[in-house]
Amino acid sequence: MSAKFRFVFFDVDSTLVKIEGIDVLANGNAEIVQLTEAAMNGEVPLDEVYARRLAIIRPSRADVEALGARYVASLVDGAEETIATLQSLGVQVQLVTAGIAQAIAPLAEHLRIPARAVHAVSLVFDDDGAYRDFDRASPLARNGGKELVVRNLLARAKGKAAFVGDGVSDLETKPVVDLFVGFGGVHTRARVEENAEAYVREKDLRAVLAYLIDHD
Repeated sequence: MSAKFRFVFFDVDSTLVKIEGIDVLANGNAEIVQLTEAAMNGEVPLDEVYARRLAIIRPSRADVEALGARYVASLVDGAEETIATLQSLGVQVQLVTAGIAQAIAPLAEHLRIPARAVHAVSLVFDDDGAYRDFDRASPLARNGGKELVVRNLLARAKGKAAFVGDGVSDLETKPVVDLFVGFGGVHTRARVEENAEAYVREKDLRAVLAYLIDHD
């Protein structure tokens, strides 16, 4: 086996894990779930809903820590094997997500992805652990942010790159990578399926390896 790409970027929510973290924090709040779905389908701008959702939920540090544990327990089938296979072939696996950095960290550690390869949005808490704000300077909290982050990362390195994700914000990286693979194993999104260069409907993430590695 050999890798077709030096870099493979993954989204997290509904790609590596079966959940949407913000919806878990919302505890079933219908307005939040609706906003998330609309943003992921590209029906409303991400920047329009990002601050609004967090202002409604106001997750505490403890809430975010609990979400981190939930992430590890909610991995998509084949996720660990997919990441491990790519890493064993020398691929630099990186996470690029609008998810909460403090919740993504335990998942990344579980998957043996170094902290420097995790790109997410940090929350700010008061001393007592109450929610204060999020990193409003992060490009990942708005549309086009993933494309910008990936573009900047690749500008400093040489090698072919692929992105694997389920949502329209992931699809925005298509112009800056060599291959965009849409993953519909958790949610199938028509706009992503129509525009992805490769699309996987299987629930097991290992299906994406067909596009990422060569069987010599």
